[in-house]
Amino acid sequence: MNLRIDRRRILRSTGIAMSLPLLQTFSPTTTRAADPQQTATDPSNGDIRRMLMICAPLGIHTPNLFPKSAGHQYEVTPYLEPLQAVRNKVSIVSGLMHPDVDGGHAAEKSFLTGAAHPGQPSFQNTISVDQYAAEQIGHRTRFGSLVLAANRSSLSFTRSGVQIPAESRPSRLFAKLFLDGNKDEKAAQMRRIEDGQSVMDLVLEQTHKVQREVGREDNQTLDQYFSSVRELEVRLVQAAEWSKRPKPTVDRKPPTDITDRADFTGTMQLMYDMIFLAIQTDSTRLITMLGAGGNEVVALEGVDDGWHNLSHHGRDPNKIEMLSIIETEEMRLFAELLQKLDAVHEGDNTLLDQTAILLGSNLGNASSHSNTDLPILAAGGHFKHGQHLAFAPGSPPPLCNLFVSYLQHLGLETDRFSSGTSTLTGLG
Repeated sequence: MNLRIDRRRILRSTGIAMSLPLLQTFSPTTTRAADPQQTATDPSNGDIRRMLMICAPLGIHTPNLFPKSAGHQYEVTPYLEPLQAVRNKVSIVSGLMHPDVDGGHAAEKSFLTGAAHPGQPSFQNTISVDQYAAEQIGHRTRFGSLVLAANRSSLSFTRSGVQIPAESRPSRLFAKLFLDGNKDEKAAQMRRIEDGQSVMDLVLEQTHKVQREVGREDNQTLDQYFSSVRELEVRLVQAAEWSKRPKPTVDRKPPTDITDRADFTGTMQLMYDMIFLAIQTDSTRLITMLGAGGNEVVALEGVDDGWHNLSHHGRDPNKIEMLSIIETEEMRLFAELLQKLDAVHEGDNTLLDQTAILLGSNLGNASSHSNTDLPILAAGGHFKHGQHLAFAPGSPPPLCNLFVSYLQHLGLETDRFSSGTSTLTGLG
């Protein structure tokens, strides 16, 4: 019997291709499938935990952000002034980086994954922290995660390193979150879900046939594969249930998209409004957003040069002054979102308390394309805030240690993610 088969023989139908894991029996090389993720249960005390990750793609001018002193008595820098209303729920973290993540702007792809050398031609990305969490808790809400962008790419990647397209239009996001489709649209959605369920049936039937042809180790690999497929089946059933429920209603009219990229303030306000509503209605518990930042001349008084050009200021004081106008507005808008979340109570806590939030950048110094000493603001999530956590540049912990802290905040039992091997010291 010829056991050498095409890994993708399992299924090519209904627009879906699902493949078997690579098995020893069918290949001269040995590759083990990843352990299937175990689905955590919802906390019974109503303690809902969330995570929001935001990246500023053109960096943040750290002399205006980082205080000179560490600890709780840090001095207020220009960029921290808008955040003083929620000072006790925000921490400034300096000195962090992703080990072996380089390549200047290319490091954006690794901001939430920590995958090494993103600028190399052979680069293969890994799973982003939000999708790692979504595999385990995404089933609890209508949308497992929301992947957003102000006007550019995406921060989120699947387990196989495929970038997930981002939604950049607030009008479409609002419709997705809050507008029920008509009868035909609902029927079409149900057909897609049912097609997915029939695909799972066929996959399991055919893989059980293959199981009889392989050895013991391959059977263990297939058992892991079956577990993953069953988890996907569960998610499809849950998706079918969500599709039958009405979407939440909000006291807000559908937004009108802003097409003028120079209107940075309006664009970010709309996206933050949608994020606030998604959190408030518990439509999702995992959100990523790639912020604004391109060649446009931002429509702010005192700015007359392109944002990207200003980020490459070369220490020119005039450019830094204009860049500071833009980035101060970034901080003001971020602070506005935090205050809105902190004003809404959820049991004994506020939405800000329940949401671990990160604002940062893959660029420590945009002018020199440096990927070290990254600007990081951590907020919410019941952590020990109100401080400047300053790590020595020589041997700082990896940024992924902060991600481990956030995953544990979500209730996930893990002490590792990518280069992270523990929680971030000092954050609690």
